[in-house]
Amino acid sequence: MAEKVIICIGREYGSGGREIGEKLSKKLGIPCYDKVLLKQTAIDSGLTQSLFENADEKRTSWLLNGFCSGNPTADAAMITSMDYLTNDSLFIMQSRTIRKLAAEGSCIFIGRCAESVLENQENVFSVFIHADKADRTERIMKRQNVDKKRAESLMNKIDKRRASYHNYYSEAKWGRSASYNMSISSSRFGIDGTVNMIAEAVKHI
Repeated sequence: MAEKVIICIGREYGSGGREIGEKLSKKLGIPCYDKVLLKQTAIDSGLTQSLFENADEKRTSWLLNGFCSGNPTADAAMITSMDYLTNDSLFIMQSRTIRKLAAEGSCIFIGRCAESVLENQENVFSVFIHADKADRTERIMKRQNVDKKRAESLMNKIDKRRASYHNYYSEAKWGRSASYNMSISSSRFGIDGTVNMIAEAVKHI
């Protein structure tokens, strides 16, 4: 394996992508950035974390909900500069944090279009995790404590949202095998098997 490797994981909702990323992180001894990336971006930008949480992997136009610094004058200035609060601006800030963390050493990014943000850097390995509908539905039902109908609704809604977000900010198409170095089914190989296969694949970078 190269001295430094950046693993970018795209995933269908309910495929176990986050669990795979976390287990891969422990196996390789490198950090994994998922929701924690939002906190770090907020720190780097000086904005409230809720802004990035509201925009997380969503393609919408304006994000004022949840923003309040507690300083009326400062808030008014922000709202006047509407272009500063577009999702595009927040994506640029998040991309800067992704590049910063990638420059610090080996790591894993979950979603957030990281493979496209880092497309011009060396030793970036992109993988997409997918799974059978039945397995995804069951995982969502257990994790979210919802019935089958609600689980399937969440699965379709979040997959569409992730695809729209990714395809807006990247020339590569979300979920297509040609857009990634590796596409793997967690249904076929299981969570641990998928972790082992990715770990073995990055040895050849």
